[in-house]
Amino acid sequence: MSWSEAACKLARSFALAGFLAAAAALAGCSFSPVYSGTLASQPMLNLAFAKPNSRLEQVVYQELALRFGSSEAATAPLVTVSIASTSSAVAMSVTDNPNKLQRSVVNATLTLTYRDGSAAKPQSFTRQATAEYTTSGQVLADTAAANEAAERAAKAAAESLRLALLASLSR
Repeated sequence: MSWSEAACKLARSFALAGFLAAAAALAGCSFSPVYSGTLASQPMLNLAFAKPNSRLEQVVYQELALRFGSSEAATAPLVTVSIASTSSAVAMSVTDNPNKLQRSVVNATLTLTYRDGSAAKPQSFTRQATAEYTTSGQVLADTAAANEAAERAAKAAAESLRLALLASLSR
């Protein structure tokens, strides 16, 4: 056996040993998604949702109810959401191109109020999300693009609020 064959066998042996060590280390790990398992079955996650006052609030409530489920119980913690949405131009263009890049910004505030008779203070979480869209000067298309971008931003804010709520309730 030549020197290069022995070195190659030794390298393969080290690679195999490293792979087995990594597999053994990962075998002790467990992964559980934040939307199922023991965390999602906690009674603190039986939430009641307030009625929406706007389309964007409705989007946020629907996203949260889809992930958490909803409860009609009188003692379930009440989730209320308020939304502030703005649109602005991203940059000025010096060309004759009529298409303009716009940005929709959604600020979402979620308040969790406990209704079980405990003296727990309401918890509040605020998140911001943005979505970009392009306007072309056609009113109907511009309006549809702005509405769609605002809904995308509201969904992103809802996901961020969901994670903040999960982190808070899991403590």
